[in-house]
Amino acid sequence: MSGLNISHLSHRFGSRAVLRDISFRAATGSFNVLLGPNGAGKTTLISLLSGLYYARSGSIEVFGHSMRERPTQVLRNMGVVFQHTTLDLDLSVYENLRYQASLYGLAPATAKQRQREELERIGVADRLREPARQLSGGMRRRVEIAAALLHQPRLLLLDEPTVGLDVGTRRFILSHVRRLCQEHGLTVVWATHLLDEIESTASVLLLHGGDLLWTGSPDGLLALAGKTTLPDAFLSLTEQRPSVS
Repeated sequence: MSGLNISHLSHRFGSRAVLRDISFRAATGSFNVLLGPNGAGKTTLISLLSGLYYARSGSIEVFGHSMRERPTQVLRNMGVVFQHTTLDLDLSVYENLRYQASLYGLAPATAKQRQREELERIGVADRLREPARQLSGGMRRRVEIAAALLHQPRLLLLDEPTVGLDVGTRRFILSHVRRLCQEHGLTVVWATHLLDEIESTASVLLLHGGDLLWTGSPDGLLALAGKTTLPDAFLSLTEQRPSVS
């Protein structure tokens, strides 16, 4: 069973088509890079997958559950890290995570254990009582990833999770999420425009101008473009196409 199955998904804002006939599968435990320049439609796709927008055309299935028919089951299997922070900056790390746990109906004892596990795993357990406002951008992002994993989802969506972060923090977060795929079977969709976040074992979903131009390995993308480097392939396939929001 695929962790995520998208079939003929399209979306419009008024008369403007933003996504056109998007179809792909993400295998259980796979790391999938949703690649595209700014304005390619990545955030719109993440919004559809996470239920923020209603998909009027096409279907979304998460571990066999249809977003249209069983949205509660889909969302229980999904964690989301949005591009812009969702933390309440006036609350402490603990208070932010407690609120997140309550949204998923976690019992207090379970929530406390899961908070400790995820914060220790991502290296911010010692910041539990600090207001989120006092954390650096990288630390806030770590807390948001911990929050998204509290209810132990099987699918994690991340929309440009490393934008604006320093190189060391970017590498740590990327390594952490990849390790979750390898060791815990988490299925990941990682939206980015940063080519250095693609490793050879990742599955690449190249989105631009509302169209899915390629799904497959990085080597396959190079072959499609007839290029020897990912930057050259990326530019070759996207520079002549218009962007969308």
